[in-house]
Amino acid sequence: MQRSGYGQSPPLHHPVPQHVSTVPQLRSPPPPTSQPQSGYDGSPYQQQGRAPSGNMFGQYGNFINDPAAQLASQFGQTAFKQGQEYLEQNVNRFVSVSALKHYFNVTNSYVINKLFLVLFPWRHKPWARKQTVSPGGQEGWYLPPRDDINSPDMYIPVMSLVTYIFLQTLIAGLRGQFKPELFGYVATTALVVVIVEILGLKLGCYLLSISHESQLLDLVAYSGYKFVGVIVTISIAEIVNGGKGTGGVIGWTVFGYTFFANALFLMRSLKYVLLPENNNNAQGPMQTMPTEGRAKRSQRLQFLFFYAYIVQLFFMWILSRP
Repeated sequence: MQRSGYGQSPPLHHPVPQHVSTVPQLRSPPPPTSQPQSGYDGSPYQQQGRAPSGNMFGQYGNFINDPAAQLASQFGQTAFKQGQEYLEQNVNRFVSVSALKHYFNVTNSYVINKLFLVLFPWRHKPWARKQTVSPGGQEGWYLPPRDDINSPDMYIPVMSLVTYIFLQTLIAGLRGQFKPELFGYVATTALVVVIVEILGLKLGCYLLSISHESQLLDLVAYSGYKFVGVIVTISIAEIVNGGKGTGGVIGWTVFGYTFFANALFLMRSLKYVLLPENNNNAQGPMQTMPTEGRAKRSQRLQFLFFYAYIVQLFFMWILSRP
């Protein structure tokens, strides 16, 4: 049965918010402002064709213009110049730097020809050194090694000494006997040989009244040429003997050849140092004492023979040992 007392139901009303919501909307954080990305659209290859704007070094771009950096740079340059001057002044007390540069004035052709002369001196002529006029107009000055094959140099002796040290250690390594302290032992042995040889030569020159302005550097240079023959002896003997050292017929044969070649080279080359009276021109850098006659010349010749043959035989034998 239908109730008549009730009519139709009233329409429904949804609630409407009376206050605006204050909850913030979540968004992605903005890109950092310290690294601008203007002009970049995601392709790394489009950046190369555009000129950078501003300072390309960022905060370090003004380092050079910083007064403190300029002061530090100026202080470093001043300290370097003072140290260089101090070193030159103290080195010049013992060795003249300008004279030392003369012995390193070489070329590739000179080095090759000089090595050939040291190993094959049998038919070389002449042995006299060439002379020229100095910039001050003084006569009797010797030409540098690059212009005179008979002039002594420091380049070949120094490089031969270094090569000898590495060669001995290399051979020891191939035999399985390498030790780090072997470098020091070989270098010490070679330097002691050179120092003792130079001291003996200086003593002989003093006793025989031989004076030469550049005598010390010349003797140091000539004492280092023996390492060329020693290196050849060790290398050939090691290859031929199959790692057994310089013993055997081949090893002693090569040693004998290099010894006699070095002895003849020294006999011919050291005449102008140990027998200065044989030179016609004794001016310029060569100043000699008055001639003491044939007896003094005979003593100097005997001393030269003793040094070139006896002394070199002993030292080359020591250096050629494994």
